[in-house]
Amino acid sequence: MNNPIDIPHEYVTCLDHVGIAVPDLDAALEFYRSAFGWVNLHQETNEEQGVVEAMVGPADHAPTAGVIQLLAPLNESSTIAKFLEKKGPGLQQMCLRTSNMDALCEHLRGSGVRLLYPEPKRGTGGARINFVHPKDAGGVLLELTEPAAD
Repeated sequence: MNNPIDIPHEYVTCLDHVGIAVPDLDAALEFYRSAFGWVNLHQETNEEQGVVEAMVGPADHAPTAGVIQLLAPLNESSTIAKFLEKKGPGLQQMCLRTSNMDALCEHLRGSGVRLLYPEPKRGTGGARINFVHPKDAGGVLLELTEPAAD
């Protein structure tokens, strides 16, 4: 691992979101609405990953403030369905936002950190995503996201 002085801190800009696996997206959305007054900021279906997802947070959400990503399975073979079957509802992953996915991935690989995809894939809102292997991140599935250019 590189010395802290060598780590490119500018590549990670903020905590983007925390992903929570839920069996029922509508029920989870209602909980955050009624408990906290939060709103559904963005919702989409990701067929490749087999999920329907919603980003929830305060109505006046600031662009650099983290949100909660609710992930519900589209079918029984999706990764989220398997997660729910094995562990039940709850924290599934944490996501860091990067300003330079390619440089960050290169840095991590050069430090011996395993990434799940050889090349970033498309995620929420067209963002480029990759994941750090949980065994290299203290047991946490750590997602990396580079938002799509506006």
